[in-house]
Amino acid sequence: MTAKRMVSGLHRLVVFIVHFFARSLTWRAKGPRLVKFVFRLGLVRVVEGVGMIEFFDILPAHALNNPLASPVPQSRMRMSSTWGIKQLCHGGVRQPYKQNISHQFSTFETYILYQNMSSLDELNAKSYFKTRPKANDKAIIGGKDGLKYRFTILGSGLIRYEYADDGVFEDRASTFAINRDLPVPEFRVNDREESLEVITDHFHLQYNKQEFSVNSLSVLVRGNITDWHSKWRYGDRKDDGWQLGGTARTLDNANGRIPLGPSFTARNGFANLDDSESMLFTNNGWVSGRRPGKRVDGYLFAYGLDYKAAVKAFYALSGSQPLLPRWSLGNWWSRYYDYTTKSYLALMDQFAEEKVPLSVAVIDMGWHWVDDKRVEEAGFSGWTGYSWNTKLFPDPKAFLDELHKRDLRATLNDHPADGIAAYEDAYLEVCKAMDLESAAAKKDPIAFEAASKKFLDAYFGIVLRRLEDEGVDFWWVDWQQGETSAIKGVDPLWVLNHFHFLQNARNGRALTFSRYAGPGSHRYPVGFSGDTIVTWESLDFQPEFTATSSNIGYGWWSHDIGGHMNGYKDDELETRWVQLGVFSPILRLHSNNNPWNTKEPWKYNDEANLIMKNALRLRHRLIPYIYSMNVRSARDDEPLIQPLYWGYPKVGEAYNAKNTFFFGSELFVAPMTSKREPSTLRARTRAWLPPGRHVDMFSGIVYDGDRELHLHRRLDEYAVLLREGSIVPLDGAENPGNGGNNPESIEIVVAVGADGKFELHEDDGGGSTVYEVKLSTTVITFKQSEGTLTISPASGSVPEKRDWRVTFLALDPATKVRASINGSEIESNAKAEHGGLSVVLGQVPSSTSKIEIHLGQNPQLALTDVSTHVFRIIDDSQMDYNTKSAIWDALSAKVPFNNRLARLQALNLEENLMGAISEMVLADERSSAPLKIPGEEA
Repeated sequence: MTAKRMVSGLHRLVVFIVHFFARSLTWRAKGPRLVKFVFRLGLVRVVEGVGMIEFFDILPAHALNNPLASPVPQSRMRMSSTWGIKQLCHGGVRQPYKQNISHQFSTFETYILYQNMSSLDELNAKSYFKTRPKANDKAIIGGKDGLKYRFTILGSGLIRYEYADDGVFEDRASTFAINRDLPVPEFRVNDREESLEVITDHFHLQYNKQEFSVNSLSVLVRGNITDWHSKWRYGDRKDDGWQLGGTARTLDNANGRIPLGPSFTARNGFANLDDSESMLFTNNGWVSGRRPGKRVDGYLFAYGLDYKAAVKAFYALSGSQPLLPRWSLGNWWSRYYDYTTKSYLALMDQFAEEKVPLSVAVIDMGWHWVDDKRVEEAGFSGWTGYSWNTKLFPDPKAFLDELHKRDLRATLNDHPADGIAAYEDAYLEVCKAMDLESAAAKKDPIAFEAASKKFLDAYFGIVLRRLEDEGVDFWWVDWQQGETSAIKGVDPLWVLNHFHFLQNARNGRALTFSRYAGPGSHRYPVGFSGDTIVTWESLDFQPEFTATSSNIGYGWWSHDIGGHMNGYKDDELETRWVQLGVFSPILRLHSNNNPWNTKEPWKYNDEANLIMKNALRLRHRLIPYIYSMNVRSARDDEPLIQPLYWGYPKVGEAYNAKNTFFFGSELFVAPMTSKREPSTLRARTRAWLPPGRHVDMFSGIVYDGDRELHLHRRLDEYAVLLREGSIVPLDGAENPGNGGNNPESIEIVVAVGADGKFELHEDDGGGSTVYEVKLSTTVITFKQSEGTLTISPASGSVPEKRDWRVTFLALDPATKVRASINGSEIESNAKAEHGGLSVVLGQVPSSTSKIEIHLGQNPQLALTDVSTHVFRIIDDSQMDYNTKSAIWDALSAKVPFNNRLARLQALNLEENLMGAISEMVLADERSSAPLKIPGEEA
């Protein structure tokens, strides 16, 4: 028997033993000793920088050396194969910050490759990066027997097309496509000697079996989408305005609109994505460029006008958006500024005193050495650093502990491009780990190289880990140095985003904060959109930019709310930007170190200060709603923010209102992104309201839908509408605290008029993915015919008792209300509030109580008090008093409605004033009575 066969047999024996223990309850007791024994035999090794352990096929000369040279705390044991990953956790439930095996393992997470995982059902959702890159053979056409083409039918409207001169095709995962093993849709093939046709419910492909060209390969989208523009031809890059656009790598230095990259949505029904040059993931978890030679690797999305289906097909192929930690949905504080321990903590305390909640404390690059003499002597720029500036932060761990005591998570800025200088605290340890002792003697810097496993192992396992052990919760990765590395086709930003996210998962639910690298980046939230210019033009583009990003599946942008640099001081601009931030995926206040450019609300005028504080409190009150949408996004592939045309693709007006968007399933937002008009003291925005009746969340104004109109709002108002049947849960606290925790009280906002249902999701913060997390779900329903709102008992970890309050927008205050718990009627306090009716239920047990509120049969949204709103518009208007009286006389005249409108038009009012009044008068077709002075008897 040869030595090689002996090793091979022993290899299989070890795999069998490990597999047996992995499936047995004795793993917890004997697994660690088994692993140590396997290591001592030298049959496994750590793959540097990847966090993988491989079984050797041949025992190397250095096999008896200990492969675990860099102990790392809080590791967890996982087992994996190219088919899937199984995580072995204490008691079957992940225990954050607890070590499940007695040995300390190096690199990101410790994995063991083994060969006996037979089913994808054995996958454990705790492992973030799972790939199934090889498609089902039944979905593949061509690609063998010398054929140079291959087609893979990945969905009824999704096809992968490949061409390779050498007949060798790619089955590894790319940054774009990690899950090609999808259910095979129905399709038929007509394969002739010189032609090939593939037909599904969504498309008809024709190919003449020659090298791909505009003449040889075409796909017709079925369904009569357009008259003649719904046929894709390979190589035809003409767009003609059909593409709806995706997103961009950065908004750095952008002042207003910039070109957007491609998306999976287009008005002519198809969208093409060329994946021929993207980075690949190897079978052992590392990264690679593409094979040399003439190759084509592309994907065509042909879902017609079903944009949501196209994006969901992308998520199936590329992976869903992860579930974000609840705390990430609160307010973030960030500024490029040299704080000290004392000044930063004092600022956090000032926010608390002002009753403005926060959840994330961002420390920009001033945390490390920047202007120190050693930086200059090393020839570094100061942008990269990994050692605390102890002049500013003498005791970093104590500083981070204080942030945590305030219920804040901490992130540090990292510009990694310069590498590791000799003055860094971790320098000598990194040199030793990378076998660079000779460089250490000369104090040579260690170059950053994203394509080096050895460097990344030290970067993550030593340099960043020691900072994380002090209390850093996640990293702000600020890569701006291009798309090239030592491996052709490997973009450093992709590498950083991918491994940062995997690394952060060791502490629980993963989060990183970095720039967009391309399609597939949605797997690594949150996105940093770059250094925004402080102008109205920048603000005006941001809602559209955020909404169209969902067309490429990228749903969690963090913008510099208020703008980062340049521009000008404008209190109104900052206020409107903060209001938009409330209805953005992430709200992160940010600015540069210009002493006049800062984002503390109390540094603005009294009006702006009050409004911004209220907006920031509202953001934390919205966390129950936003977190539920976070679950929906990860579980159901529904991005938080969606363009209107996703829901109404055949309505032209839905495409024109570029800045309006759906914020989750229940809210419609029309941001104010221009200055107030001096005549009315109101900003104006153009919107299209979907069909149905809607009610403004803050004013209670009721609008008829299915029409375009201009919405006008004072600075303390914002256009956020609920359609009939909408249900929105809020934190019931008027001034929520830091951290965005599960609230002690809940307010439910309801728009009557149609049936509605909402699932309020909460959890205990544990777990890594939406399938692993122990969700507590409270189902809230409204049945229109009976006029009954039902709040089901909660399941899972929520406060034992909760105060409940239900606000019915635009409901007649005279409505008789009955409330019951588990069928027994209780006293409730119902009062008119904000143009609606508020019902206070008091404290109710969470897990055992079924709450019902009865309004009577078929309740409707009440008529808007048009007189009050119009009176306020006229009163606010900067104009002569006689004209004010003339307007009122025209609208209060006891003549037919059209006659009153004619009298109003005859006054030749300034456009914005006429628009604001018309908005109110025409909001609801049911409101056509003459106006009367508010408070006067009819």
